[in-house]
Amino acid sequence: MVAIDTHILEVPGGVLVYDVRGPLPPADGTRPLVMIGHPMAADGFADLAAHFPDRTVVTYDPRGCARSEVVDAEHSPRMNAEDVHRLIGELGGGPVDVFGSSGGAVTGLALVSLYPDDVAVLVAHEPPVLEALPDAEVAQAAFAKVSEDYHRAGFGAGMARFIALTSVSGELPPEILDQPAPDPAMFGLPTEDDGARDDVLLSGVSDEVTAYQLLPNALTDAPTRVVLAAGEQSRTMIPGRAAAGIAARLGTDLVMFPSHHGGFVGGDGPYAGQPEAFAARLREVLAD
Repeated sequence: MVAIDTHILEVPGGVLVYDVRGPLPPADGTRPLVMIGHPMAADGFADLAAHFPDRTVVTYDPRGCARSEVVDAEHSPRMNAEDVHRLIGELGGGPVDVFGSSGGAVTGLALVSLYPDDVAVLVAHEPPVLEALPDAEVAQAAFAKVSEDYHRAGFGAGMARFIALTSVSGELPPEILDQPAPDPAMFGLPTEDDGARDDVLLSGVSDEVTAYQLLPNALTDAPTRVVLAAGEQSRTMIPGRAAAGIAARLGTDLVMFPSHHGGFVGGDGPYAGQPEAFAARLREVLAD
């Protein structure tokens, strides 16, 4: 077992909490591997990090998520990138290697665009950047309905719409916008509204992430090796298709990983991935 040291980083408006597995600076001179998600917090990478006992691995809770308390309500990729830039400074400065998943992959793209010297290799796994889709207009309108349902009827309603939308394979047909809200009970979600409207994923924060505007020239001009990745089982869904679209814009190949959008998460639940195989693939990609 690798010891986990927990630290607090002060940022404007509050604090970020991050965990370090392994020595800083790394004893063997390798770069730290920073794993970032959004809104997923550090604990979501526990299974994946465990497969890198030979590297110093850093995970953190994004602002407003889990242990990180920040008054500023902005959760944009730009602001999250600023936070990760501060974190990298605390680690001793770049370059580091970054694995970003979902909204964290969008943060990674923003980070490289703003601070290209921070990152040697970015593996951006299924960033849900809707502008990269051929059906971007329909996708943006469909995602807006997620937060509409959440604000109208609470967590169950919003999450049911989110799951239904992100489970669609292939381009979204325009008529999806006319479909009634799915029944939360179909997904084992609560049907009662508890009145809370502070869920980071559903409250509209995801709108800022999915609406991120890529800066292709900044990404291709950076010294960073930018790798766009998708899961074998989720390649045809929105985040996987977006990864493919971004790779095409950058003139690179889409790299395939085992499993699905959360393929690095273990356990025996219905959405369990293949963390051992996922880690092996990540190790290969980082070493290329």
